[in-house]
Amino acid sequence: MQKSNMPLPARRTLHGLFLIAVMAVLAACSSLRLAYNNGDTLLYWWIDGYVDLTSDQKEWVKDDIDRLFQWHRKTQLQDYVQILQTAQRQLAAGPTQADLQNDFDEIKKRTEALLLKATPELAELARSLQPDQIATLERKFAANNADFRKKNMRGDRDAQQRFRFKKSMEQFELWFGDFTSEQEAAIRKASDARPLNNEIWLDERIRRQNNILAAVRKVQSEKLGKEATQTVIQGLIKDGFQRLETSDRKPFFDSYEEANLQFVLTVINLTTQQQKAHAQRRMQGWIDDFRALAANQR
Repeated sequence: MQKSNMPLPARRTLHGLFLIAVMAVLAACSSLRLAYNNGDTLLYWWIDGYVDLTSDQKEWVKDDIDRLFQWHRKTQLQDYVQILQTAQRQLAAGPTQADLQNDFDEIKKRTEALLLKATPELAELARSLQPDQIATLERKFAANNADFRKKNMRGDRDAQQRFRFKKSMEQFELWFGDFTSEQEAAIRKASDARPLNNEIWLDERIRRQNNILAAVRKVQSEKLGKEATQTVIQGLIKDGFQRLETSDRKPFFDSYEEANLQFVLTVINLTTQQQKAHAQRRMQGWIDDFRALAANQR
């Protein structure tokens, strides 16, 4: 099979990074094992939707995705088991806001470490992109932003609050099952108490996207070498994670994060023993699925 000129490690790690987003989708599926076993196809189409793979790329992308899932199955799934087991223990004992903060910080740390580890491969990918693929990426960003506006910024403040509450309830129902009308009223009150400023989040999205586009165009126009491109990629990654600490919007980001943690804690405290048991069973099902997947059982 004819291969692209892009170095193999670069292609492999690109798909590994996209898997972060895919895993978030898988976790919301009722049958995680089925979703994971079809994740290679999902990931392929996700990538194609962002950069419009060429006919040549399509041949080796599928092979690389297959290798990625083999690696992920062997090296990452047992770690997911440990994360879920920690969540089970916290739920049984009654989590504190500090517990939730630690969980959130741990996820951020692991994600940043994965991205930084992939810097050499991402650099090679950036060096290989064609102008039409960069243009496709830009259009995809614009379409995503239009979708964000349509869903999150439609109507007045109350309408936006309702939409945010509805999305939150979908996640809580996944974990805990059905809620009573009294519980939902209390959750809605707690949800609305959180800061709401979708203009800021949209502006931050556009900022990150523009930084990515500027970076890949710089790599192409200046024909940067491997080391120089790696420096550019590292800058993008570190900025994405340090932005919350260095931005002049830090007070808003801090208040939003604290309010979200308090919101989740409020919901947990509102749940009944039956609802907590539902969450424990849900997590145990995922644990069993991850263990089976790690053992290469389909």
